[in-house]
Amino acid sequence: MMRPASNLVFAAALASLPIAAFASNWDDQPVDPADFEDQVVISYDEDGRYYTEDDIPTYNIAEDGTVDWLTFNGFRRYHAECHVCHGPDGEGSTYAPKIKNSALHMGYYDFFDVVVNGRKNGNSVMPHFGENQNVMCYLDDIYVYLAARGMEAVPRGRPAKKEKKSDLIREAEDACMG
Repeated sequence: MMRPASNLVFAAALASLPIAAFASNWDDQPVDPADFEDQVVISYDEDGRYYTEDDIPTYNIAEDGTVDWLTFNGFRRYHAECHVCHGPDGEGSTYAPKIKNSALHMGYYDFFDVVVNGRKNGNSVMPHFGENQNVMCYLDDIYVYLAARGMEAVPRGRPAKKEKKSDLIREAEDACMG
């Protein structure tokens, strides 16, 4: 399992790898939820953190609309660091593409690689964030939020209801942020 405290170690390992080639139009490709169920269906949870059977972080939305802590915090962290370029709610802007669909099409590890190392695609440049604790300590949260947005599991805007932050999540955050 990838925990926030280990994201910085994982980032250091990825930094030496070449950036993978990505389709330039993933942001425009529609998301058919049936194609991505394996990326979002909860297999198990660990004190407020939800995972697929492949140990990939995923979201949990209750019937009443309550979102898990990572999805809620991912909304907050995305809007603190990412929306300046990629627009509100992962919907894109005139400056950078929509990324709510890209997160799903890329998958967790390629998404992680691009955020850590950045990438250049023609005139488009994504800077690297591998040394930015405000991104790396919450990268799982950002990914989970964007996956939920890509699947249209959460609407645009701040989630109205959220689960309580668990002690495990709080401890991992404290360890990562120092």
